[in-house]
Amino acid sequence: MSNDTLSDDIALRIGLAARTLPDADPARLIRVLADTVGLPPTATTLDTLRVKDLKQAADGELADLDADVLKSILAILKGETGQTVAPAPPIEPYEEGDMPGSLRVACASNGGDELDGHFGAARHFLVYQVSPQEVRLIGVREIAESGTVEDKNGQRAALIADCQVLYVASIGGPAAAKVVKADIHPIKDAAGGSARDRMVALQRILGEKAPPWLAKAMGQSPEERVRFERSEDAA
Repeated sequence: MSNDTLSDDIALRIGLAARTLPDADPARLIRVLADTVGLPPTATTLDTLRVKDLKQAADGELADLDADVLKSILAILKGETGQTVAPAPPIEPYEEGDMPGSLRVACASNGGDELDGHFGAARHFLVYQVSPQEVRLIGVREIAESGTVEDKNGQRAALIADCQVLYVASIGGPAAAKVVKADIHPIKDAAGGSARDRMVALQRILGEKAPPWLAKAMGQSPEERVRFERSEDAA
């Protein structure tokens, strides 16, 4: 190990990158960096890193992580995420009961109106109320985590426990299991884009065209859901 000291900038990068780990443990990341670029890491040595390096280093310390999480870690370590985060859209007024037969949908986002978040690394969830007639953004739920959180995926699932559907750019198997256990239907949309545009698209499959699982979440009666299934079979 070199006698050089770790710069404040690199220390900040490591701390932010560690937050994307399931256990938010910087020690895991330090072990990987020690094996790949040596300690202390510098901006120059971090620039040489690849996703493959992170996955294989330190006897596969991070091998279980989703590729999108590793890409996020790499971008943070290289200082490529320093741009200003776009603010979330303004929240629209909503009272319980305003939109009968509607769904509550969470979208994992890293800023603005974008549906671009990995479930385990997104900055916040945009929460929409969606009915066949309208879409309202009713909440922006920030994700505050620390190294003391033992079940990061469970914490995030609990944050959106009142939602019936979750849109994410990506999600790993264990995290998806937590979401499903919370009775939330996850939908992976790797293409991303405007969250509101996705909600408008969702409107088109609501009502009479809603699949049974979606109709159930909207509160339609069993008779209505059976009627839909029969009409689909006859089509």
